[in-house]
Amino acid sequence: MAGFTFKVIIAVVTIIAGSIGLQAQNNTAETIVIKAGLILDGLGQSVAARDIIVRDGKIIDIVEAGKGEGSRVLDWSEYTVMPGIIDTHVHLGWHFGPDGRWDIDAKPKDHVLYATENAYSMMKAGVTTVQSLGGPEDGPVRDMLNRGLVPGPRVLTSMGALFERTGDPDAMRERVRELKAEGADVIKIFGSESIRTGGAPNLSQEQLDAACGEAKQQGLRAVVHAHGPEAALRASRAGCNAVEHGALLDRKTLVSLAENGTYYAPHTHLIFQNYFDNQDRYSGIGNFNEAGFEGLQAAIPKSLEAFKAALTVPNLNILFGTDAVAGAHGRNMEELIYRVNVGGQPAMDALVSATSLAATSLNMGDQIGTIAPGYLADLIAIKGNPHQDIEALNNVDVVMINGEIRWTK
Repeated sequence: MAGFTFKVIIAVVTIIAGSIGLQAQNNTAETIVIKAGLILDGLGQSVAARDIIVRDGKIIDIVEAGKGEGSRVLDWSEYTVMPGIIDTHVHLGWHFGPDGRWDIDAKPKDHVLYATENAYSMMKAGVTTVQSLGGPEDGPVRDMLNRGLVPGPRVLTSMGALFERTGDPDAMRERVRELKAEGADVIKIFGSESIRTGGAPNLSQEQLDAACGEAKQQGLRAVVHAHGPEAALRASRAGCNAVEHGALLDRKTLVSLAENGTYYAPHTHLIFQNYFDNQDRYSGIGNFNEAGFEGLQAAIPKSLEAFKAALTVPNLNILFGTDAVAGAHGRNMEELIYRVNVGGQPAMDALVSATSLAATSLNMGDQIGTIAPGYLADLIAIKGNPHQDIEALNNVDVVMINGEIRWTK
């Protein structure tokens, strides 16, 4: 029944968005010249006054200012142009219901529609790709957004997750295969308790070996929710691709992640701030109780300490992700700004973590996250220069995805 509901919702939205889809198709043959004032290429380099040539959704060339030729010209000469932001950890379907409270038990149709709204909110902020470590509602939303039927970011999704209750190693492998069959792009694994309850490990090494090993066999990446050192080390030993959160990690553990080539995807600010901003909307649901919020408060300085330690570890790949849940969609840039202004990360490193490095972590490093010939034209135009003032990320005026302008302020 849920599958039928999803199909009905998508059919309705597709009809409503038909004109948008047709416009996207009709524009693909255009050669677009973008007159950029300043380019931040996503790889850590900047160059002033260039023309970016776009055709069929891709960047085909970058030439001297005034040398570009095409059938359509976009004057972005007053802007900094950079790749769209890639958020490697969101939850598309989380939303507040009509009563203003977190609607954890929403009907499938509500999850789908709110997930679409949340995606649009993030796109307006300059996010052009998200990895949603969420539920089955992500699938139809992903397919609709990725076809360009409605404006929103590109979506990758886990379609669900593996938990302690999933079972023994054989059950872990079976669940990975099930999620692959359901259309998952990535496998999400809960390898520790919530930070609200202390973050202790809850999966054995054998369970993680099985889960991440099977994901690799199925051609999928595996990312692990792990707050404390032991949970993170088990995930890294198992060959899992990324450790998510890691609020309680010490430098020794972070060095091990770097040595094993495991991505570190911390969440230092927005996840905490959003919960406290919306405490009355979450309180009383699950472990969002007095003790849970005390646990969150206690984790804030520890998370910042872990992040600052991570910045000192050679060869550790630190990813940008927000863990955006209900109340946080569209506020994604707050996390990146905090990492620079409070965490001490160099601005250009932060921007790279949210563009080319994030793309590489998604196995899309040759498609998105960089401004160069051959890459998809996922671009944002910003008033100001976030390399010099990271808070300029709050001034995104234009969002382009696959060579199509999806939003303008």
